[in-house]
Amino acid sequence: MPSIQRQPFAGRLLMIGYGCIGRGVLPLLLRHIEIDPEQITVICPADSAGQAVEEYGVQVEKLALTETNFHPCLAPKLRAGDFLLNLSVEVSSQALLAFCQAREVLYLDTCTEPWAGGYDSQQQQPQACTNYALRHGILALRGADDTTTAVLTHGANPGLVSHLLKQALENLAADSGYHGPACTTREDWARLAQALQVKVIHIAEYDSQYSAQHKQLGEFVNTWSVEGFIAEACQPAELGWGSHERALPADARRHPYGSQAAIYLQRPGAATQVHTWTPSAGPTLGYLVTHSEAISIAEYLTLGDGAHPDYRPTVHYAYRPCDDALLSLHELAARQWQAQPQQRLLDDDIVSGRDELGVLLLGHDKSAYWYGSRLSIDEARALCPHNSATSLQVTAAVMAGVVWTMRHPNRGILEPDEMPYREILELCRPYLGQVQGIYSDWTPLQGRNSGWQAAVDGDDPWQFAHFRFT
Repeated sequence: MPSIQRQPFAGRLLMIGYGCIGRGVLPLLLRHIEIDPEQITVICPADSAGQAVEEYGVQVEKLALTETNFHPCLAPKLRAGDFLLNLSVEVSSQALLAFCQAREVLYLDTCTEPWAGGYDSQQQQPQACTNYALRHGILALRGADDTTTAVLTHGANPGLVSHLLKQALENLAADSGYHGPACTTREDWARLAQALQVKVIHIAEYDSQYSAQHKQLGEFVNTWSVEGFIAEACQPAELGWGSHERALPADARRHPYGSQAAIYLQRPGAATQVHTWTPSAGPTLGYLVTHSEAISIAEYLTLGDGAHPDYRPTVHYAYRPCDDALLSLHELAARQWQAQPQQRLLDDDIVSGRDELGVLLLGHDKSAYWYGSRLSIDEARALCPHNSATSLQVTAAVMAGVVWTMRHPNRGILEPDEMPYREILELCRPYLGQVQGIYSDWTPLQGRNSGWQAAVDGDDPWQFAHFRFT
């Protein structure tokens, strides 16, 4: 690993949440930021945060933040120039962001969360439970471009994948002999993607990590936050909707407001599978779980406005979780989306496997190009304590986002797509294992000769109907 130039920071750092990402990112922050551990406070409702006191000397407050107590709790702890790192679940990102913007406090989160109950589709219409709606609400807080920096949704995905995408587009352009101008604006990146004829972008991830103890009946097992995965798995499936698509799915709905860059399906993401491709597995099935990068990337790469743009790729997550999480999703569906009574996070008990996380660019002259991180559990443990392959891809991006925010404290409210990708990738790359670009001739119609398959549109394999597993 190259020598590290630590980022000085004189303020206080308040971390909300100490699950697998909090435990994994704290040693990275202390490695890359010049800060007294006593200036770091962790707020967490669980007893697990006690380890942070003993190992790192940070302060810990055992508390669950709610809509009524968050303001009096945070107000004495944060002043202008301090940093709030939000790694929580069931704490409103919009409320915390508004709090920080009003007080000139730096801010970063890994996803946009509502208060507890905000994902409960039994009490809300499906549209209100979408990431499109949550994103629209939080972006409404934007003011001038030179306000205190707040970085939204900067984990692995969303987050890191937006930076990998820009590098992938540049790689594809170079390999295709494309000699256009350097990209300096959003429109430049959209024109590059259009010129390369990128029709579809999957955030294609395959997690093969496992432990010696298999999933038990009534247990949800995962390699990252069980609560977080169940919440997003039960949200409606969402995807950025491309300009090349010929017909909306029968169960799709548009939003009547905003950019209209995305649609949602009237079914949970954990009940929606898609054909995709990753380097080790080759053709595989992934879950179309909602993530905000599907919306932000689709909007970022749009030329023209509204529901009928001149150019926009179809963008969505295609996630093949670890085997035990896969079984957990099957059981969750059988339980009518009611969470199992037991939860288990795979961590120190992982014995083997890796996480392949990348962007899969489809439809161009070279058919398919996957670019991303291939990180094994052994590599992750050697690179940073308290991390699995899955968590380190997230924590590296969190660390990079925090360091960048400290370096640039007056950039306003930003999404990952709007940040300088080279600077972020330079910080992340030492923790990502093999970062590779791999070409394939795969299409979603490859090998489709079974009488069980639905009818196909032979002259365009890149229609969403061909990716969707039915």
